[in-house]
Amino acid sequence: MNIGVSIIEDDCATRQILAEWVRHADGFRCISEHSSAETALEQLPKERPDVVMVDINLPGISGIECVRRLKPVMPDTQFVMLTVYEDTHHIFNALAAGATGYLLKQTPRDELLAALRDVHAGGSPMSSSIARQVVKSFHQAHPGVQHPVELSPRERQVLELLAGGYLYKEIADTLHISVPTVNTYIRRIYEKLHVHSRSQAVAKVSLWASPPGPAKA
Repeated sequence: MNIGVSIIEDDCATRQILAEWVRHADGFRCISEHSSAETALEQLPKERPDVVMVDINLPGISGIECVRRLKPVMPDTQFVMLTVYEDTHHIFNALAAGATGYLLKQTPRDELLAALRDVHAGGSPMSSSIARQVVKSFHQAHPGVQHPVELSPRERQVLELLAGGYLYKEIADTLHISVPTVNTYIRRIYEKLHVHSRSQAVAKVSLWASPPGPAKA
């Protein structure tokens, strides 16, 4: 089944390039193109794409706010941010809003299409520099900050790998455990953090101190 993709991008030239990439790629179909969050908020719930690429810096309603409003009414759709921003403020705001991936706009065509396949398969694709920012935030110590929720060392390892964009099977292979065991750990993490998705879990603990663990380069 082809992956249905929609695009929210105010720059016409960029939007057309992205649409052409999707249309001419095997296994994809371009569902729609939107130049603003306002039109996307009105049309996307009816179009029901599998994946939406969203520019953060949209005129009017921002891309992050657009995702925040759409995710509750489109829980099965995956949102991937396309942006020039690499700072943790934008990264974690996007993740907290419900985005599942975060890619820089200069991402080459083949890498972008691979990321769309990855997010549709259950991954959380991020440009390598973005993933390093996410993992780095887990390793930063913040004196005087107490963790509101205690996670076990193994749960922290699983959470760090989730933040690095690993698939469940990749987590299992890295930690030498079974996929059902990974599912059990993730369910416990979600319950402890009171979240319902990978992106919400990563965003919620983004400023917590964390011991060094495996990280995906």
